[in-house]
Amino acid sequence: MEPVLELRGITKRFPGVLANDQISIDLKKGEIHALLGENGAGKTTLMNILYGLYKPDEGEIFVKGKKLDVSSPRDAIHAGVGMVHQHFMLVPVFTVTENVMLGDEYLLPGGLLDRKKAANRIHEISQQYNLAVEPGSYIKDLPVGIQQRVEIIKLLFRHADILILDEPTAVLTPQEVNELFSIMKKLVEQGKSIIFITHKLREVMEFADRITVIRGGKVVGTTLPKDTNQKQLASMMVGRQIELNIKKAVAIAGDPVLEVKDLKVLNASHQVAVDEVSFEVRAGEVLGIAGVQGNGQTELVRCLTGLTRPVSGKVTLLGKNVTHANAKTVKEIGTAHIPEDRQKDGLVLPYSIEDNLILNTWYEAPYARRKILQRKVILDYANELVKRFDIRAPNALTATSHLSGGNQQKVIVAREFSRPIKFLVASQPTRGLDVGSIEYIHQRIIEKRDQGCAVLLVSTELDEVMQLSDRIAVMYRGQILAVVDARKTTREEIGLLMAGIKQATV
Repeated sequence: MEPVLELRGITKRFPGVLANDQISIDLKKGEIHALLGENGAGKTTLMNILYGLYKPDEGEIFVKGKKLDVSSPRDAIHAGVGMVHQHFMLVPVFTVTENVMLGDEYLLPGGLLDRKKAANRIHEISQQYNLAVEPGSYIKDLPVGIQQRVEIIKLLFRHADILILDEPTAVLTPQEVNELFSIMKKLVEQGKSIIFITHKLREVMEFADRITVIRGGKVVGTTLPKDTNQKQLASMMVGRQIELNIKKAVAIAGDPVLEVKDLKVLNASHQVAVDEVSFEVRAGEVLGIAGVQGNGQTELVRCLTGLTRPVSGKVTLLGKNVTHANAKTVKEIGTAHIPEDRQKDGLVLPYSIEDNLILNTWYEAPYARRKILQRKVILDYANELVKRFDIRAPNALTATSHLSGGNQQKVIVAREFSRPIKFLVASQPTRGLDVGSIEYIHQRIIEKRDQGCAVLLVSTELDEVMQLSDRIAVMYRGQILAVVDARKTTREEIGLLMAGIKQATV
């Protein structure tokens, strides 16, 4: 069968970076082709070239056997290529209909928008592909799973035959993931062809027809799900053997380290983000907080680490009331914090590795004496941590801005884990990391648990929460709907709670 899409020898260079290096892949009619690779491997750059957002330095693109010169997304759309970006391109205050026909408007005589005709077309597409949406609904009122359907309808509205889905499951519940892949199967049954970009091994094994792995801007192999497994794919992604399932003993939980009672926190817009939440984290256990991003997790963590103040409620840490304590006080009581955004809240990027490693202890002995930094002591300490935590850098004087995401995260982990701590807050600890770095971070978290540290893990990656946690609390719209035993629950049960559905058995 002749491919509907071919990328031949695509090369793209940015200053100091070879993002795509002679990449060649193809897509067949009625196929789901997964493009798998760690973050920074070059997957999204390649698809942005196909969609006309970047111009390749070398290489050719063929659609249905004809060479395509893509100078803009409009050229791609005219050729039947559409793309759903990881971060949706929707206008929140517009309706579904207004968003779908934006840039491709149906007009009445006189230039007025023909919303009725567009809505009827949307209804037809919805019926044909099981994409249930209400054309008159406002985007801001829709859950992310439905917003994603709107993005797909936008492409079908423009008669796209080739669909590119970039990290399509990043913000979906397990049920929404299953619904999305049912929709994808329906699309390919009716003649569409799909490339979906991901780093999630389980999904490609379950849903892809073919899998191409990219590492370091190059294709390292194309295979079929029946001919491989998750471990082999992980090794292809990072170039070495990976232990996907962290080994851990059953937790022996001790006394409560953190106690939260009726906590209420506002977000930046002064709306309630954490709504009367109560829970505890005990020594020697991992309490995982699961939930779709934006349900109050960020505000909860910022409050517990002293970065914001609650409206009401009480937080007790190691028997001390820290409800209104600042970050320095919370840290000095024995808290370590891996922040959600490592570059914004975890590092000073222009600073060297050695300076970032003492960012919250620089004023303490032996790093300072009479407020004067002891540079040799600091450098010796940094060299030790660089080696112990396998931070890949020329030396400890390297600016952290020059490190990969995984190595930046290792700097934070090294800093936070290398001092006496009793409580660890790990917020999205592996976001944007490759499977090798994920393996490393997971091992260090379980080590801290086994040393008697209380761990609060906050992650939107359900597999991560279920693998590392001893108990799981699910947040939905600022509240904790339930706390369950990680060994006795299922992905489906947690997924329902993430969608706000509390079953009688929970």
